[in-house]
Amino acid sequence: MSESIRFVDLIQSRIDGFFDVRASILVSIADELSPIAAFSRDFLSGGKRFRALFCFWGWQAVRTAAGDDDAPVTTGGPLDAVVSVASALELFHAAALVHDDLIDNSDTRRGAPSAHRRFESLHGQEGWKGSGETFGHGAATLLGDLLLILSDELFDEGLTQAVSPSARRAARREFNRMRIDVTAGQYLDIFEEIGWAGRPDADQLARAERVIVYKSAKYSIESPLLIGASLAGATVGQLDALRSFGLPLGIAYQLRDDLLGVFGDADVTGKPSGDDLREGKRTVLVALTREAVPTGVRATLDELLGDPDLSAQQVSMLQSTIRESGAVDTVERMIADNVRRAIDALDAAPIGEQAKAQLRDLAITVTRRTA
Repeated sequence: MSESIRFVDLIQSRIDGFFDVRASILVSIADELSPIAAFSRDFLSGGKRFRALFCFWGWQAVRTAAGDDDAPVTTGGPLDAVVSVASALELFHAAALVHDDLIDNSDTRRGAPSAHRRFESLHGQEGWKGSGETFGHGAATLLGDLLLILSDELFDEGLTQAVSPSARRAARREFNRMRIDVTAGQYLDIFEEIGWAGRPDADQLARAERVIVYKSAKYSIESPLLIGASLAGATVGQLDALRSFGLPLGIAYQLRDDLLGVFGDADVTGKPSGDDLREGKRTVLVALTREAVPTGVRATLDELLGDPDLSAQQVSMLQSTIRESGAVDTVERMIADNVRRAIDALDAAPIGEQAKAQLRDLAITVTRRTA
């Protein structure tokens, strides 16, 4: 079994064990809290675990930097610390997904109903009074908040297992900054959906790129790498090298996500095809399209983008407009360029060779995915 697969199994086991205790606390308070426990468990199972894996290989990259790639990874001590911390990142991600679906009013997540839709459905099944939609939104907000609280608790548990006080402080500092960055990026994302019209057209690509950096690139790849590396006692040079790898790779990761949000196969992504078009996401893909098309086409694009009731025919028309503008080809080149920058930085990084190889493989996996 590869180290990555073994680590993912350890993550699921850690999350399950941690949540079993917290779920019992919830149910001991009141039976009515059982759905929160059940829905939380569902959101914490499965997933790609990319953030956890980048955290692990950031740790391994530093741990084996002296050339000791064959040093065994045994349970206990430092490994337990990185398992708990990486598991906390997965809890934080689950919270972010719950809140993101609320913000975007998304009906599905990973091919199943989103959290607020599940609570709304529960309201209808039980025949409760009042608005099912209002209950669903309120309950899902609290579910996301609970996952945030548990994420912080589990992160602290991991830090207590770390040997070095300086490593604990460095990892906590990166975790805190990650949370600020992704919240700021999320706000900028929703702001661009409504504020783009008051800004110069020439600025829209740069503004879309800023959203990518703070909403996704740092949070998805750079920060998990730095948190794991910090746990292993990374030097300033090692952290800088991992930043130089993680940020461009994170940008490429989100650019791929933007393409999937417009053209992805719903059976694979678990979300309706063209979902980003209905949500009105002002992505790099959209900014490039607007730059390339005539004024009349741009006006039609602006009018339709963000309409939650777009028909399948309208989605298909917008997809054709984006494709024919050349924006898709440009984004593919941007992905390839950023992956190349990331790999170049990785090759020169003062870290372990096995970790380099695994991070190269992950770079390909996260930027060529179909979901």
